[in-house]
Amino acid sequence: MEKEKLDRINALAKKQREGTLTDGEKMEQNLLRQEYIAEFRASLRGTLDNTYIQYPDGSKKKVEPKK
Repeated sequence: MEKEKLDRINALAKKQREGTLTDGEKMEQNLLRQEYIAEFRASLRGTLDNTYIQYPDGSKKKVEPKK
């Protein structure tokens, strides 16, 4: 995610704490947060897809999603 979008998320969060957030800004904040969460999840999924557990006997097993 671009730095400008992260800065905007933080600015909107600060404005929300101050209690001066408009309805349009609330919608923008929600969209930006959804985009951030989607990118975070994709990054985490990529990391987990390349993660292996190594056992004491030296064998390795790929981490698999829970069923």
